[in-house]
Amino acid sequence: MKSLPLIRTLICTVLLVGFYTTLQSQNQQREFYQLKVYTLENEDQENLVDSYLKDAYLPALKKMGINNVGVFKMHPSKYVLSNKIYVLIPFSSLAKLYAMEARLWNDTSYQKAGREYLETTYDQPPYNRVNTTLMVAFEDMPKMSPSKVEGPREDRIYELRSYESPTEAIFKNKVEMFNAGGEVKLFDELGFNAVFYAEVLSGDKMPNLMYMTTFKNQESRDELWKAFGSAPKWKEISSMPKYQNNVSHIDRMFLYPTEYSDY
Repeated sequence: MKSLPLIRTLICTVLLVGFYTTLQSQNQQREFYQLKVYTLENEDQENLVDSYLKDAYLPALKKMGINNVGVFKMHPSKYVLSNKIYVLIPFSSLAKLYAMEARLWNDTSYQKAGREYLETTYDQPPYNRVNTTLMVAFEDMPKMSPSKVEGPREDRIYELRSYESPTEAIFKNKVEMFNAGGEVKLFDELGFNAVFYAEVLSGDKMPNLMYMTTFKNQESRDELWKAFGSAPKWKEISSMPKYQNNVSHIDRMFLYPTEYSDY
């Protein structure tokens, strides 16, 4: 009888190891995304960051096997200043994200190509600030799908959205609405050309999710969103009691891909 506690301990250990292994396997199937947003003050900074990303940063990431890196700028308007550059990087694991910086600083080709940016002085920085958001892909779209939208890049609309929720529990409800509820499937059926859907793991607007859909131009974007709003499936899920009031704030960024962006 004295062996019963030991048996119970062994059983619990096996169950926990099995649970951890399953969770780890699920996470490995879902990509991680890092979104870096450079805020700029003038055209000189923009040109310097552009050159750095094009000639040093992206080539270095490709040497590491990190592909499908998107680089975007904001469509200017009288309401929004086009003073930001967005860099979206996919990772198959957090370990690769962690190792990236160390590999960059040991890459002599990267150091040489990015020297002008890397060696700027304290009184002439290449940007005002860099904000970073870390995300994990949704279960219903575990891997990025680089957009196949065609047409002039400056006309394309890459709509990046952030949905904030009042609490962590309500946020999980909104994530469920996208996955089990059918929002992701509806976007796909209507042809929104989504690049990714993801839960934010670390950022300045948590709890929130982010996703990006892409369109040939503003007109096609407006038509598809109109179709989404009138779709019977959307009317069905948006009227379900369990999905009410699960978004407290929405941010919409209208972007276009730079000429050196991967898509």
